[in-house]
Amino acid sequence: MVTKRFQDLQVYQLSESFSDEIWKIINDWKPLPKDTIGKQIIKAADSIDANIAERRKRKLSR
Repeated sequence: MVTKRFQDLQVYQLSESFSDEIWKIINDWKPLPKDTIGKQIIKAADSIDANIAERRKRKLSR
């Protein structure tokens, strides 16, 4: 059985690209929206690839 690193998974790569784009968009926002809703959106976007990595590690350690 061939196992892939989570970094090689297409869904992980797409989620990283998505997160990068979110950061670029929100970086251009005015201070109040950036510090309130912007931070929440960034955390949500960043958590996608973090959850993929965590799940993949857990699956491989079984």
